[in-house]
Amino acid sequence: MPNLSRFSQLARIAMQTRVLTGITTTGTPHLGNYAGAIRPAIAASQRADVDAFFFLADYHALIKCDDPARIERSRQALAATWLASGLDPNRVTFYRQSDIPEIPELTWLLTCVTAKGLMNRAHAYKAAADANTAAARDVDDGVTMGLFSYPILMAADILMFNAHQVPVGRDQVQHIEMARDIASRFNHLFGQGREFFVLPEAVIEEQVAVLPGLDGRKMSKSYDNTIPLFDGGAKALKEAIARVVTDSKLPGEPKDAEGSHLYTLYSAFASAEQTAGFRTDLQAGLGWGEAKTRLFELLDGHLAPMRARYEELMARPAELEEILMNGAAKARAQAAPLLAELRNAVGLRRMVAAPVASNAAKAEKAKPALPVFKQYREADGQFYFKLSAHDGRVLLQSQGFASGREAGDWVKRLKTQGAAALPEVPLQPAPADLLAEAHTALEALVSALGA
Repeated sequence: MPNLSRFSQLARIAMQTRVLTGITTTGTPHLGNYAGAIRPAIAASQRADVDAFFFLADYHALIKCDDPARIERSRQALAATWLASGLDPNRVTFYRQSDIPEIPELTWLLTCVTAKGLMNRAHAYKAAADANTAAARDVDDGVTMGLFSYPILMAADILMFNAHQVPVGRDQVQHIEMARDIASRFNHLFGQGREFFVLPEAVIEEQVAVLPGLDGRKMSKSYDNTIPLFDGGAKALKEAIARVVTDSKLPGEPKDAEGSHLYTLYSAFASAEQTAGFRTDLQAGLGWGEAKTRLFELLDGHLAPMRARYEELMARPAELEEILMNGAAKARAQAAPLLAELRNAVGLRRMVAAPVASNAAKAEKAKPALPVFKQYREADGQFYFKLSAHDGRVLLQSQGFASGREAGDWVKRLKTQGAAALPEVPLQPAPADLLAEAHTALEALVSALGA
């Protein structure tokens, strides 16, 4: 096994693979996005061997879009879409990139070890530079530092949570390779025998469904040939399906199912039995109008319950906000301790003067002041525990448990696994500096108990 961080080792031992997916907040998903990315990603997140992280990449959106209203609308619509499509925020870690201040700080730490030459080779920058050269403009005309260095921000997104796998399209594989290069460089410079970062792997979904749009080309906003997922309701869905291009064969004439865009769309959402029946009816002469009606009924039956949830969430932004902030708390419970270690590794340490020891103290090795767990029961009848520093400050405070035994089991786990268990412990939200201190205190406690 490679020399991973302790948390990563435990994750591997637990046979869980951490998978991270980011969604740029510059638009609203269509039917092709749902079939090709959203639906399979949510299905994967429900597997017991997957620890899934989903985030709204709103910092990345600023590189592509300077319309604040569009970004604001897209953040809300994307969050509502993923939740309405079945993403379970209790099973996954679902958060906004901009709610994790550790990410931009890590971006700077990584920027300071990243060679400019590596960024010069990034596809997006090279494409912009080549276009400028071809047009006889300055090579960097219109190129912002956001565009130039966004692969480093992407690396920070991935490395902050030590993701093992990152599902991407082929055009993004280069960025995962860059994240590996940057992680290796940081580990080499500051690891001193340990590796802070897991080297992520790109996962290319070869079997992802690619749905045809209204004109038969790949469904894409670039071609303006999309079928809406939720926006516009059933009316917009029906109108879009009515515009799907078909051949000129009349009702009663046999249709080529395999060559039909309607059949491809239908089979992406139908059962095997339904698909076979649709194929048979097309070959028997089913009219295109009736075929489109059947496709609409199938899709609307699939999407209507999710659309209702989407509209409910869009009308109640406070509920979305609460879900995202809870997700941010879960994410920061992992990000803050790691960033504290990274700051220490690069020399950004607290300047605390060491006390002058007496001769007696020098003669006897001083024992470290260890944190203390306390279990208790509150007036609400629930059981709690807290972790206090040697000076009495509360570093961690648990949520309530139905039994004292359950609270005790979590305490036992923290005493044996240390900070690696923190992401799974039901804790009340705490400031990042306390989480970082709790991380260090737990490691000291585990070390002392194991000695």
